[in-house]
Amino acid sequence: DAYWFIGQLARRYPRAIKVAAGVSLGGNMLVKLVAEQGGDGLDLAGAIAISAPLDLAACADALNRGFSRHYQRYLLKSLKLKITAKMTTETLPISLSSCQLSRLDSFWAYDNEVTAPLHGFSSASDYYRRSSAGRLIGDIELPTLILQAADDPFMPDDLFERLPTPSDAVRVEIASHGGHVGFIESRQGRLGSWLARRVCRQLQDWASVPRQLHLMTNRPD
Repeated sequence: DAYWFIGQLARRYPRAIKVAAGVSLGGNMLVKLVAEQGGDGLDLAGAIAISAPLDLAACADALNRGFSRHYQRYLLKSLKLKITAKMTTETLPISLSSCQLSRLDSFWAYDNEVTAPLHGFSSASDYYRRSSAGRLIGDIELPTLILQAADDPFMPDDLFERLPTPSDAVRVEIASHGGHVGFIESRQGRLGSWLARRVCRQLQDWASVPRQLHLMTNRPD
């Protein structure tokens, strides 16, 4: 869907500067798309991934430990409500009763019994392995900014130690605090979004590059 949408934007606005941003699972999806399409495969000046679970198996493990289980419980409740509604109106390729669904108490269990069969994977392990973008960050050619927080409860502490060295096109920034897609800061005694300010600065930086190249190629001798 993202590839199609970016292609539509390219056809409608061929001269516009475009940047894609993805949040959480959307960030993982975007990093994977950028890595697989190469530097010239997408009409983008850059990509920004925010709080992306780049190793899905490791993140599922992290959410199943300690206080993070509270977030897992909340998210699973929402997912179960959605799939229950679909099961009452559609025939799905899963063989679960309402009682069995209610007993799925981790992302590993839910993804193994629901997500994987719904989307053509053989198991949760297969889904996590094939869909995790982290293994591809060394192959990225498009300028990419990855924003993470060291205290993100969705991530293992050693997330980037598990991954290959990022390519030269990738900038990884890990804030000491920020949680999962939080990044709130205090400036002049008022709370605001550090994330919005950082993303805005990155957009300005990338928007200036084409103009600089234009000036260089069109300057008088």
